[in-house]
Amino acid sequence: MNVSPQAGHARKARIAAALLSLAALTACGERSAANAGAPASAPARASAPSSASTSASTTSFSEKGVTVTLSVTDWQASKGTLTAVFTPEEKGFHLYSTDLPADGIEGVGRPTAVSVTGVLKAEGGLTAAAKVRSISVPGVGAPVPVYPDGPVTTTLPVRADGNGEATVLLGYASCSERDGCTIPVSDRPVRLRITADGPVFDAR
Repeated sequence: MNVSPQAGHARKARIAAALLSLAALTACGERSAANAGAPASAPARASAPSSASTSASTTSFSEKGVTVTLSVTDWQASKGTLTAVFTPEEKGFHLYSTDLPADGIEGVGRPTAVSVTGVLKAEGGLTAAAKVRSISVPGVGAPVPVYPDGPVTTTLPVRADGNGEATVLLGYASCSERDGCTIPVSDRPVRLRITADGPVFDAR
């Protein structure tokens, strides 16, 4: 039986299309089998502990008109940096200099203070990432050193004498030249533990 050239071409085209479809189905099956052995969600589950570990070295609280956020960074060989960010909750309020005397100047103001006790020790002095300016307060003979209105970031280099319990003690007061001052906070404790993996703040 003679087959026309057109019929021959059509038959070849159908065979080629069938072979391509079979190859595509085989490839999809291989990819599905590979995916079944390695779920895409596995990496996300593995990263969860890292996130939890990061959050454990940070804590915050709000008291007497100021929110304080604490964190420990650059922890290596039992040493690191304790950072405390003091943020007044109302606009127009400032914090006092870390160099202010403990009782203020003629009773006005309280210093921004961060200290540590327990197995955690300070390796240097407290520094603030803000420039001090002086203001005049009615009834006070000397100028009072304060930071510009808004948040102030302080840092304290620390080291641990082994694993165990430690406490961060915080002091501050916020004030507005127009609205007056909030009640001062003195030696407000925040507990943490020094572990083999580094500092961990206690859950509040």
